[in-house]
This record gives sequence, C-alpha cells and structure tokens, in this order.
Amino acid sequence: MRKECIETLLALAQEDPSIYLLQGDLGFSFLEEFGKRFPDRYINCGVAEQNMMGVAAGLALEGKKVYVYSIIPFAIFRCFEQLRNDIAYHNANVTIIGAGAGFAYGTHGATHFGVEDIAVASVLPNLTILSPADPLEMSELLTQAYQAKNPTYIRLDKTSKALHRPGDKITLGTPTVFGSGTDGVIITTGSYLEVILQVQQKLKNDGYQVKVVHLHTIQPINHQALIEELRGQKIICTAEEHKLVGGIGTMINEILLANNIQATIRNIGIKNEYPSVIGKQEYLRQYYGIDQDSVYEKLLTLLKQDEKK
Repeated sequence: MRKECIETLLALAQEDPSIYLLQGDLGFSFLEEFGKRFPDRYINCGVAEQNMMGVAAGLALEGKKVYVYSIIPFAIFRCFEQLRNDIAYHNANVTIIGAGAGFAYGTHGATHFGVEDIAVASVLPNLTILSPADPLEMSELLTQAYQAKNPTYIRLDKTSKALHRPGDKITLGTPTVFGSGTDGVIITTGSYLEVILQVQQKLKNDGYQVKVVHLHTIQPINHQALIEELRGQKIICTAEEHKLVGGIGTMINEILLANNIQATIRNIGIKNEYPSVIGKQEYLRQYYGIDQDSVYEKLLTLLKQDEKK
C-alpha cells in the first residue's frame, strides 16, 4: 500500500507545485521517484523526526501542502509534542503518512508496534485520521484529503491486497459497508478488514448474516451514517488490531451510549499491557486472540448465545 500511496502523491505533485514530501531517512524502496522528479520539493530530514515535524509545520504555514512519511512510532509517538503544538494547534496543512499499522513491523519488536496510535492521535482537534484497507481505498482517500486544508494522519499497513472492487464508492468520513443482515454487525478499520471479511464468510457458511462496517475514516466519524448501519442490530462487535483502550471500540461505545442504542456489545482487540513477545504479524494476531479463527469463534459463541435468549 505504501508504493501505491507514493504513486498517488506523485500524480498530485505533478499538478500542484506546492506539494512537498519530507521523510526521516527511510522508505528508500519507493520514495526515490519523488526525489528524482521533484528534487527541490523532497527533503530527507534524517533521523530527527521531531525537527521534521517542525519543518513541515513551517512550510505549511508558508502556503505549502506538506506530506511527511515515517514509521508510525517515529511519526506519532516520538513527535506528539510537535503534532500537538506545531501542526494540530495551528491547523497546518500537513499530512502524516504513517507506515506499520498494527503488527506490520512485528519482527522489529514492541518499539515498532503500531497499536496505540489511534488512541494517541484521536485526542488532537483539527486532525483527520484515515485508516484505509487496501490500495484503492488509500488512493481515493488520499486524493479526497488533498482537497482539505486541515492536518491529516493516514495509517498504512504493508499489504497491497485488493478488498474493494473498481467503482466502489469511497467517501471520506462515511463508513463503507460490506454485506447485509440483522444477526449482527462487525465494525473494523484498516487492512484488518481482510480478516473480518473472512470471518463474515465463515459465519455466512454457518447460516448467519452479519454486516461488516469499515471505518476508513476514524476522525471525524459521520455519526448519522454509522448509526443508521447499527440501529436494529442485536449484536454489535468491534474488532481491531489496536489496543482496546482508545481504539475504535472505545469510540463506538461512546456513540452507542450517547444515542441510546441497545444491543449486545463486544469489543475485540489487544489488552492494555506491554507486549512480551515479538514475531510476524500473523503470529502476533494469534497470540493476542485477534486472528481469523479466534474472532470467528468468539462471534459464533456470541451468536449462539443470542439464539437461546
């Protein structure tokens, strides 16, 4: 998805000379083309991410449209003060592209996990948070976000697997819905959608019609559109490759409470504890009980329990 992201950015930069790309001494397998085509608008800020965010804010306040690329822990956690005070506070026209959502960099250890970024970023006013599931969704959202002038954070996984069909309507702020049914609904975000669509199919094979709602836009959420998809559902489940604290489960619970929506609610995610293992993404999903089989078993149990009521 990173490669396709830069290809979309290249197309935008070809038409808009105000676009700049900053990076923190990484991404050399797919960022070089931007530097070759627009050398005066491509800056390697080195391993100095906090300074990089300050540079981005300064360029934006001078009328530039700035994109910043780094790995999520370096872009969001290390730079939170600069994101808060330099970018979000000034409503600066900066887009942060963060790679490695969830356990994408699982073999690099806990320092590289991207499982708290939604919780951290969502407290910042003015900040749009996008979590695309595949290259098509990413390209559409990046293009739509380009039209806005407020700061934006786009969280990416490494995957390039297509989950959408060409022509699917993707609108920033409005959830995308897969399937229909009133047995239950699963809400998810990002490339973890692939896991949930597999769970949806397995439940369908068992005779359960479960709707999947994908929050490609985490902030701001179109509450009215989301509530319409949730109203009347007996079971509402959130599932994410993110910690339960501050993730989409927390957000959905608040929305349900505020709108007096009654249902059986289940949040599936990562416990709020420091990780004790490292490994590939699929291994870590299994370890934390958020892999396809684990989520399927949890939801199947919930659906069977509901039948007995």
